[in-house]
Amino acid sequence: MPTREVDVAIIGAGTAGLSAYNAAKKYTDNILIIEAGKYGTTCARVGCMPSKLLIAAADYAHHGQQGDVFGITYSPPQINGAAVMQRIRKERDRFVSSVIESVEEFPVESKVDGRAKFLSDNELEVVKVDGTTEIIQAKRIIIATGSSPSIPEFLNAAGSRLLISDDIFEWKDLPASIAIFGPGVIGLELGQALSRLGIKVAVFGKSGELAAISDPAISHCADIEFNREFYLDLNAETANVREEKDGVVIEYRHRENGMIEEKFDYVLAATGRRPNIEFLALENTDLVLDAKGIPYYNRYTGQCGNSSIYIAGDVSNDVPLLHEAVDEGRIAGGNAARSLRDVDDVRAGVRRTPLSVVFTDPQIASVGQNLGSIRKNCNDCYAIGEVNFEDQGRARVMNKNRGLLRVYGEQGTGLLLGAEMFGPAAEHIAHQLAWVIQLRLTVQQVLELPFYHPVLEEGVRTALRDLNRKLRTGVSSDNSCLASGPGA
Repeated sequence: MPTREVDVAIIGAGTAGLSAYNAAKKYTDNILIIEAGKYGTTCARVGCMPSKLLIAAADYAHHGQQGDVFGITYSPPQINGAAVMQRIRKERDRFVSSVIESVEEFPVESKVDGRAKFLSDNELEVVKVDGTTEIIQAKRIIIATGSSPSIPEFLNAAGSRLLISDDIFEWKDLPASIAIFGPGVIGLELGQALSRLGIKVAVFGKSGELAAISDPAISHCADIEFNREFYLDLNAETANVREEKDGVVIEYRHRENGMIEEKFDYVLAATGRRPNIEFLALENTDLVLDAKGIPYYNRYTGQCGNSSIYIAGDVSNDVPLLHEAVDEGRIAGGNAARSLRDVDDVRAGVRRTPLSVVFTDPQIASVGQNLGSIRKNCNDCYAIGEVNFEDQGRARVMNKNRGLLRVYGEQGTGLLLGAEMFGPAAEHIAHQLAWVIQLRLTVQQVLELPFYHPVLEEGVRTALRDLNRKLRTGVSSDNSCLASGPGA
């Protein structure tokens, strides 16, 4: 059986794996990247980019129906489902091809298509797509195998009509109805988008949680707002799921009508993702695994214990976001290759302020520490400031005056700790808040920064002023109309 010796072997050519490859290349050219599936990354192929294409089409259809408040009326939109999906696939393929082109620039000897499993801490067996097997002796190994949709057992009763999010982007046309299990990021983004494209949508939750929200006030606000557009139950009671010839029948307790049966064309399992570790044979290594079979590792170095194995990306089960995967891959790849010269030269990389955005309308965002973690770690040493966008000036001008922003600060120091938001332009406001949190600014210092009028960011100032009063770190700033402008 052929054997190859390399400095660094990377299992997985997704976002984290490619980032690790680029970081490791600064120290060695003797790298092998192993990929068992298609090149193109989860984000480009079935994740953030095709979902945003679907959302863009849905928003375009929706905005045309909201003109009455401005005295402008459009004819009802004619939604061509086939054309919608054709554009999504076309643009998706452009994003994927750009990633593939980057991988094609790698030297041929640095790539192998096949499935790898561990034989020991420094040895891999790779079964290639052509059926042959190769043994890889690697001084350092990086696990970057990503994640896959997780499907609860009871949903298998939907049979051939059970979908995962990957399947949505292969549709040639839009169906009439869909039931979505899981009100997380994927379920909410796809659910609202499909609803705005004229599809009957019902979204079922189980734990009472909504997307990335831990603040019950934010969750309650979002729950009410989403239910204006489509059926959403965060604590759904589902009695039965069965496939029929022309659809899937779901028996559930309706929030208003009691136990009912309703038929849908498809069922989408948006119930989270699981790390891709089942084929790695980690039991053949000396790694210490947690209850879910994930290696214990240092999130600042990527190293698993003191071993020669590193981990990065979604497979780490830490923060499954693209920008985090890029950082993790860069840290793991740099440390794996750098430690070849000096085993002790494993450096802690910079982990940025946590930032997540859900591209619904209104958008959802979480920045820094959320309320759940603050309550767990901070006891009574925090305060909460908030603003309701119902009366916020610019939001009312644009008819976007829906949502709530809550900001969290630390008693004593006055530091801004985090924020959760359901409201307009959350993707932009979240970035601004993340920047000032990472700079470790106090609430008072943020309030000293410029705020133009009239802008949505004045709502951030209103929330921070509320927080500043509750922190009692100094003189409260003037929140009157004369000081801020009307509707600030």
